[in-house]
Amino acid sequence: MESIISTFHIDWKIMIAQAVNFAVVFVVLYIFALKPLSKLMSERGEKIAKGIDDAKMNATLLENTRVEYEKVLLNARTEANKIFQDGKKQAEAKKTEMIENAKMEVSGIINTGKKTLEAEKIKMVEDAKTEIVSLTMLATEKLLSSKQDLSNL
Repeated sequence: MESIISTFHIDWKIMIAQAVNFAVVFVVLYIFALKPLSKLMSERGEKIAKGIDDAKMNATLLENTRVEYEKVLLNARTEANKIFQDGKKQAEAKKTEMIENAKMEVSGIINTGKKTLEAEKIKMVEDAKTEIVSLTMLATEKLLSSKQDLSNL
């Protein structure tokens, strides 16, 4: 061992001084560099973990909001379809009612027209009878008057 020490010129005093210097540098680096750096790293790790948790929570919230949006949209579409169908049924009912009213009006007009025609027909027959009677009387008078003229001759 002596030969190794003499070959490499190792001095125990220098080795101890080097060890003390290393210890001092290590303690100074640990206090001023490693400790704040590890504190900074742990804070940064906590921020990153919090950011990941927030992102997961936001993704869950976004998914829940999307599902709720889909439900609301489906309900709105269903309600709109129901309102449309109700409006369509009301329009059909109104159309049917209007057609029935129109049929009743047309039927009333036709009946009124028939009654008017019947009344005019009766009036025409009465007028014709009166005229026939009047013409018959006039013809009879002429015949009687021409017979009287013939008999007077």
